[in-house]
Formats: sequence, C-alpha cells, structure tokens
Amino acid sequence: MDAERLLEPEDGPPLGRSRATILEILHAVDGPLGVREVAQRTGLHPNTARFHLEALVEAGLAVREAEDRETPGRPRIDYRAAADGPGGRRHYRLLAVMLASLIAGTMPEPAAVAEEAGREWGAYLTEQPPPYQRLSAEEAVTKLTGTMRELGFDPEAVAGADDGQYRLQLRQCPFLEAAKQHRDVICALHLGLMRGAFAAMRAPVTADGLDPFVEPGLCVARLTARHDPDVRRPAPAGTR
Repeated sequence: MDAERLLEPEDGPPLGRSRATILEILHAVDGPLGVREVAQRTGLHPNTARFHLEALVEAGLAVREAEDRETPGRPRIDYRAAADGPGGRRHYRLLAVMLASLIAGTMPEPAAVAEEAGREWGAYLTEQPPPYQRLSAEEAVTKLTGTMRELGFDPEAVAGADDGQYRLQLRQCPFLEAAKQHRDVICALHLGLMRGAFAAMRAPVTADGLDPFVEPGLCVARLTARHDPDVRRPAPAGTR
C-alpha cells in the first residue's frame, strides 16, 4: 500500500449512524451526560454506548470529565461534546495497519490471537437476553447485523437456499486498508466478533467462516442455525 495514503490526515473517523446520533445528543444538551443516560436516549446497550462515547473522545469530538462529588466513592464519568471539534491530524488507517502488523509479525498464531480478541469484544458489545430466554436464529442474525452496523459496516443478512443457512454480506469495512495488508489478522478479528456476539446472545447460530473480498469491497460471513435443545428449567422448590 502507498505510504502516502496511510499518512493522509483524516478529518475524523467515519461516525456511522449511532455515533453521529450520540454526538448530536451531546451537542443538544446543556450539560454532560453519563453512559446510561446516553444508552437510554439512543436505545443502545450501555457497553455499546460507552464504546461509541470513547471513540468520540479519541476522535476529539467529545471530552470525558469526572463528576464533582463530595461523598466517598469513585466519581461517575460523564461526556460532553467538544467545544472546538477535533484537534490535530489523525491517522487511524496507519494506526490500524501498525497494530495489525505487530500481531502478524510477533505472534506465533496471529489469526488465533486476533479471533480471541474479537470474541472478547463481540461479547462485551452485545446485550445478553434475560435468563431462560432464547432468541430464534433469525432474531440472533438480526441482532448481529445491527451490531456490525454499529461498528461501521454496511451489513445485509441474506437467508440461503438451504434451511438454516445465512450469508451476512459485509460492505464498507472500517479497517479496509489494514485488511488488505493483514487479511489473516483483521478478518479473524471480525470472525471472532461475530462468534463472541453469538455466544453472549446464547444464540442457536454458529459463524462458520468469513470469506474475504469475494468481490471488491464485499466480504461474506457464513452462518448456520443449529438445533437448540430445550432450556433446562430450575426444579420447583422442595422437589430435589
């Protein structure tokens, strides 16, 4: 890849719909907002809201501040829109390529390491269903599609000809430049994200694989609905 392209300054990372909405909310209110307040206003899971808020801080579009309090305990962290917008010249493409190259060049199994990191983040960013409630395969695929959209993709889920098969078409990869140079790392990270999300949802779906660049700008994840046994209910009191 041309080094000059990696060094092109970015006016800011692509915000995406959720991040742009959060930024609009921060600009609209008089004071700072906490994570739960932002989550309630947007309908996002608190972990997802925090993820986007921290990304806005890193982009220079929001600032983080601790709540003033006189009582003991850890102060709440609030967020407000930055007064002057992003500062400095930012090179997120270069950062992504640098980190991917570090994993690829120093880890004995870079794809496995990247997938494990993706699993952890996929689970962290996904809202779990209540105990003893199961999502259908279709519901889980829909939720995963929304999660990938929140992360900056332009996803579309398509049911396959065979029963229980889905294809999740992923366009607009937010790490495209890094993926072109270190496909084994970035694509494994994205596959791990999907597997971690399904695990957090306790979904009857498996992410079998990710086919990168089947067309220019298009990757396809292969998903399969599996048989989900009945949930074991707790025994009534006094029957043990």
